Amino acid sequence: MFFELHSGGECAVLVQIAIDGGANEPDLGEFIELVRSAGGDPAAVVRGSRRSPTAKYFVGEGKLEEIASEVSRVEAELVVFNHALSPSQERNLEAYLKCRVIARTGLILDIFAQRARTHEGKLQVELAQLKHISTRLIRGWTHLERQKGGIGLRGPGETQLETDRRLLRARVSTIESRLDKVRQQRAQNRRARQRAEVPLVSLVGYTNAGKSTLFNTWSESGVYAADQLFATLDPTLARVEIEGLGGVIIADTVGFIADLPHTLVQAFRATLEETLNASLLIHVIDVAADDREFIKTEVELVLDEIGAGDIPHLIVFNKIDLLEREPRMTRDSEGRPDSVSVSAKTGAGLDLLRDAIGERLAGNFFKGCVKLTPAHGKLRAALYAMGAVKSEDWLEAGGSELDIHLPESDWTRLKRQHGF
Repeated sequence: MFFELHSGGECAVLVQIAIDGGANEPDLGEFIELVRSAGGDPAAVVRGSRRSPTAKYFVGEGKLEEIASEVSRVEAELVVFNHALSPSQERNLEAYLKCRVIARTGLILDIFAQRARTHEGKLQVELAQLKHISTRLIRGWTHLERQKGGIGLRGPGETQLETDRRLLRARVSTIESRLDKVRQQRAQNRRARQRAEVPLVSLVGYTNAGKSTLFNTWSESGVYAADQLFATLDPTLARVEIEGLGGVIIADTVGFIADLPHTLVQAFRATLEETLNASLLIHVIDVAADDREFIKTEVELVLDEIGAGDIPHLIVFNKIDLLEREPRMTRDSEGRPDSVSVSAKTGAGLDLLRDAIGERLAGNFFKGCVKLTPAHGKLRAALYAMGAVKSEDWLEAGGSELDIHLPESDWTRLKRQHGF
C-alpha cells in the first residue's frame, strides 16, 4: 500500500509567512532546497508576516489573492507552505487556489518516500504517511460524507469515508506489528554486541551535514551519499578498528531537520533506537553553514525528544576543506576531547577523530601491564585469543610481563575464571 507519489518536476509556488514578528522565521534557503529535493521546480516565492495565522486560510485575504496571482502567472501545479497546515486549511486553500496545496510535513514525507530503499525504511515512511493522511481523507470524498436516503439506499452500511478509515487503521496496525519485529531483531543484535563488549558509535546531525560521506571514508563502505537533503533514511552499520580499542561499530542514521514532524519521529523510532543505545554520539556539523549554531541547537532538541540527550557526544566540524582550514582537536576542562575538525571528503583529520573516539571510550577498558607465572598459561592463551596482548617481555624468573588492553568486564571475567 506504499503510496504512488508524483515523479517531480512540478511547477510550485512557495509560501513562507513570518509569524509574530518573524522571530522564529524558518530558513528560506532550506525550504527551497527541500522543494527541489522533492523534485519540484520553485517558480515563485511569496513572503509576508502576520501576528498569528487565520483559521480558514492561514494567511489573510490580501496575501491569499497575491498567492492566487502568482499561481496564475507561473501556471503552478502546486503551492507549498513552509508551515504546518490543518486539514481544513488545506481544503480551503485548494478550493480557492484551484491547485494542490501541501504543508511542510507533506513535503518532507514526499522526500522520505522517494529516498526509502530498504523494506524497513519503506514501512516507516508508509506508517508516517498513513498517520498524516488519516486526518485528510475527507478531501477526496466530500460527495460521500453522509449516506443518502431514498429508494435502494436505506439500511445499514458504511460510508466510503468510514470504510477508508477502517482500512487505514488495519494497515497501520499491520505496519506497527512488522516494525515491532524489526525492533526485536535490533534488540537481539544489540544484546549480542553488548555481550561481546563492542562499543556502538552513532553518527547524528542535521541533514546534509556529511554523515554518510564520513561513514564511507571511515569504513570504506558504499553507502549512498549526495549533496542533498535526506540522502540517508536507512541505518547502516559497519565495523572499524580503533587503535587501543579494537573493533567498534559505527552507525549512519537519518538526518534531523528543524520542525521535524512528530509523526516522522515516531515512525522512525526503530531507526533512532541505534542512537539511543550508542556508547558515544558523533554530532556532525557542517562548519561552512552560516546558521550552524541554530542547526546544533535543533539537533540537540531532537536528541532530547527521543531520549538521547544524556548520551556522551563528540562534536565533529565537517567540511573544513570548504573553508581551507586545518584539522584540529579541542578538549574540555577535564582534558577530554570535545570537538574535532575534519574533512570527510578528503579524509583530513580522521586520524584525530579516531584518537578522540579512542580516548572517549577508553574508560570502559582495562589497559596496563600484568606479570604472569608459568602457572597462568591458560590465562595467557586466553588473552592472546582475544587479541588483548599488545606486547610481551620474558622475565628471568620464567614468567612474562604482558601489556594488555581489553574491556574491563572481560578482564574481570578472565581473572575470576583463571584465579588470577
